[in-house]
Amino acid sequence: MTDASLIVTIAKDLEDLIPTFMTNRAKEVETLRAAVAAGDFEQLKQLGHRMKGVGRSYGFITVSDIGKRIEDAAAQANRGALATAVGEYADYLSRVKVVYE
Repeated sequence: MTDASLIVTIAKDLEDLIPTFMTNRAKEVETLRAAVAAGDFEQLKQLGHRMKGVGRSYGFITVSDIGKRIEDAAAQANRGALATAVGEYADYLSRVKVVYE
């Protein structure tokens, strides 16, 4: 992942919503980690599916892309792929920078 891919440009009219969005994503990482540890593939599929929709809605394409990977890995009960995707998600969220236009 290059530094440029960590910059997300968001419409100025969503600026008030983004802090809550990001807080919810951080909480989501913990939920994902717990679900991976518990082997709760159904919950992981649901969370991944939700990430796909919410990410694009707010302009965070990477969130949607990782959500798809989580949903697909959960459908295959692939714990290794799930752990990798969740780790990448946490890393992305810790480094993403939001710019408003």
